[in-house]
Amino acid sequence: MARILIIDDEHNIRMMIRLALQHAGYTAETASDGEEGLEKYGDGTGWDLVLLDQRMPGLEGIDVLKQIRYLDPHARVIMATAFGTIDLAVEAMKAGATDFLRKPFTSDTLRGAVEAALRNTPTATLTAGLTFGMTTINGFRIAFQPGGGVRLGSNLGFSFTIHDPAGASTTCTVTLSPVVMEEVKAHTDRETFPGGERFWQALCEEALANYLYQNAEFPPEGQLHIEEYTLGLRRFVDAVLPVEA
Repeated sequence: MARILIIDDEHNIRMMIRLALQHAGYTAETASDGEEGLEKYGDGTGWDLVLLDQRMPGLEGIDVLKQIRYLDPHARVIMATAFGTIDLAVEAMKAGATDFLRKPFTSDTLRGAVEAALRNTPTATLTAGLTFGMTTINGFRIAFQPGGGVRLGSNLGFSFTIHDPAGASTTCTVTLSPVVMEEVKAHTDRETFPGGERFWQALCEEALANYLYQNAEFPPEGQLHIEEYTLGLRRFVDAVLPVEA
């Protein structure tokens, strides 16, 4: 059975996670901060997975993650935090995290994320900053989907396949309202975007990843409609668009 290292500065959370994993049949050990975690991790030999808190005294989780991935580029690491945003999740994925859990999470969500992380081959990062394909949020994975969008009335829609922690999958259609698209154009002072429809697809994918981060469940009836140009979407647009001279 897999051996899992839990690195978290909160005693009660460490114990809750350890007991939940031991109840599921895993071997689990704990560390109370990043320094102790790295000492126990060693060269990574014998560890199948690390559950890593982001906000800790001393070394923060993202720094511990980078050191673990330096020691073992194939390490499986699930980041967890109560203070995170989807932006932090993206940063963690870019640094090599296998998954990103939003606290508080249930024992079922924890076990599902662990099972998914152990089942899937670790993969690095977002492709060219424009896709979450093959990364994982709360144990849910959005499979990258090529192809263009479709017009649904006045909305532009894109379909995505989502896999849940248990391995079930569903197709979700994410639609952009014309109001949001006009707000993006006004915000960026652009009428056209690099990649054409691929840009709008990436924006929909960002919104879907944020939904999974906030809710840890499939969107109801396989539909997600974007009616508001949120601060998170603004940050995403600013991050992926090149600065025009």
